[in-house]
Amino acid sequence: MTDLERLARLPDDFDGQVRLFPLPGTVLFPHVMQPLHVFEPRYCDLLADSLASDRLIAMAVLAPGWEASYEQQPALEEHVCIGRVVTHTRSDEDRHNILLLGIRRARIVAELSSGQTYRTARVEILDDVYPPSGAAGRARKQKRLLEAFRRLIPEHALAQENFRQLLACKLPLGPVTDIVAFSCALPAALKLELLGQTDVDVRAELLLRELTSHLPVVHAPSAEEREGFPPPFSRN
Repeated sequence: MTDLERLARLPDDFDGQVRLFPLPGTVLFPHVMQPLHVFEPRYCDLLADSLASDRLIAMAVLAPGWEASYEQQPALEEHVCIGRVVTHTRSDEDRHNILLLGIRRARIVAELSSGQTYRTARVEILDDVYPPSGAAGRARKQKRLLEAFRRLIPEHALAQENFRQLLACKLPLGPVTDIVAFSCALPAALKLELLGQTDVDVRAELLLRELTSHLPVVHAPSAEEREGFPPPFSRN
């Protein structure tokens, strides 16, 4: 097993309890890397506890109307992505930069009273489902999805090289949908729907329909992000 494969696995003793890092519109998917800047005291506490144990953080999404109670416990969308901290840099005493590798989709079953400054929950792990009925057309569907994605990628050399690396990995359809969904500037509500959809064929159809009918613009990378666009992905 490679180091990356080990990073992408849940611990053998994982008990379904996760630390929640909720944000308004950031949807993490498995198989991709999400850079995060952590500075709120409660999330600095969360990060410290994560680094001292399993390095896991579940990215959650705040439900509409969160603005009125952000400092308390606003409602959360039920689907989350569990990630693992793969890099951590402290910029000063109260600020941290991390890179979070998405590893598993999950659904919040219940929030827990942990006594911590941050929120925790018990979750149900959601596995990708590949219905036998879709097997015959899956390769063609993946080819159409990648072609639609290619048309949306910026033309600079690094982006195109990363796309070629994606093709070379020969990933199955499930991870491909996650990488494409994360990379494109889709509405947060659609990304959440894609995160919560475990039927890989249905997920691919939803994404393909969006890419071919509305042609959203891929997120324009900053100077720093241009070093790796589309965003980094894992080969697990």
